[in-house]
Amino acid sequence: MDFVTKLPKTASGQDMIWVIVDRLTKSAHFLPAKENNSIEKLTRQYLKEVVSRHEVPISIISDYDGRFVSQFWQSLQEAFGTQLDMSTAYHPETDGQSKRTIQTLEDMLRACVIDLGKGWDRHLPLIEFSYNNRYHTSIKVAPFEALYGHKCRSPICWAEVGDAQLTGLEIVRETTEKIIQIKHRLQASRDRKKSYADKRR
Repeated sequence: MDFVTKLPKTASGQDMIWVIVDRLTKSAHFLPAKENNSIEKLTRQYLKEVVSRHEVPISIISDYDGRFVSQFWQSLQEAFGTQLDMSTAYHPETDGQSKRTIQTLEDMLRACVIDLGKGWDRHLPLIEFSYNNRYHTSIKVAPFEALYGHKCRSPICWAEVGDAQLTGLEIVRETTEKIIQIKHRLQASRDRKKSYADKRR
């Protein structure tokens, strides 16, 4: 668990993303939040978005953010039986996975802001969807497939697995277009980084 903070404030007041990554499947949740949210409010969001979908984790690795070291948060995790491990700054063995995921998330946000505008909180579910349905070399599948044991069968992905794409519902068409934009922007960003790295050699 970690936070991406100091983001441009959206119309609904969101200015932070809570990043939660599963160490085994690499699946991630990107939860929009406000930096001034109370730990109780963040806990309700955690219960709704994470525990209700995946069950209580055995252990959590996070940094020493005040939200994670609060007495309330520690008492809650103790009641759940979850072991809390606090990482030290720049310690890749403990918090490297969340740092890599955050770097990818930031790249995706930067790559998409031109197309998606300032309402990053409205498009965060699409970015999360794209991230979780992207192949990861370390696990040799997409996180969605590692988590559920099969490829995603959403209409948004059907064109990629060879099935006919649904038409008709405007929301499916618009969402598909935005997912494609996100993927293209992310690939363009990766290509620029690779080109830059090649030139430096």
